Amino acid sequence: MKDNVIIIDHPLIKHKISMLRDKNTGTNEFRQLVEEIAMLMGYEAMRDLPLEEVEVETPIEKCKTPMLTGRKLAIVPILRAGLGMVEGILSLTPTAKVGHIGLYRDEVTHEPQEYYCKLPDPINERLIIVTDPMLATGGSAVDAINQIKKHGGAHIKFMCIIAAPEGLKKLSETHPDVQIYVGQLDRELNENAYICPGLGDAGDRIFGTK
Repeated sequence: MKDNVIIIDHPLIKHKISMLRDKNTGTNEFRQLVEEIAMLMGYEAMRDLPLEEVEVETPIEKCKTPMLTGRKLAIVPILRAGLGMVEGILSLTPTAKVGHIGLYRDEVTHEPQEYYCKLPDPINERLIIVTDPMLATGGSAVDAINQIKKHGGAHIKFMCIIAAPEGLKKLSETHPDVQIYVGQLDRELNENAYICPGLGDAGDRIFGTK
């Protein structure tokens, strides 16, 4: 495992991912679970946010106490499934800005095709968390981070709920400066580039489409 890969080993995340996998989990519950998992993962991914001592007055006395400082935060979901993780992270950091990167996977080549990119400005001053529930071949994640770097983004983290070994290897080797947070590492990709055992198409299950 590369140094920039963090597999989050938390019982609550494991439990909620198991519920996500169940084909009988409905759209509303699936969407809520994705948000909850993103919040729990965000808690871990933002563990190293910088703090500064500020003075506040409690009902008892004045004191020095730590508060967040330094870089502002940007959340950049990879459309469309990545949108499902945004609210969970925003519940922790409601002042974060949200950008969007639109990619779709060519059904023949399985390569990502970009159709939209809108990032908070100035992006170079922000800590950027890129979200996508599934890291399959790694192509979309690699391309999204390439685009962010082209626009000046330098401080990037990537969060996915489930990853395949193939995609995790590709992303971690292509972008060794990006910390990758994974909820669960699955077995493999099948011949159609779907994660096994996986949970199906995350976008369809979040938005109730086929």
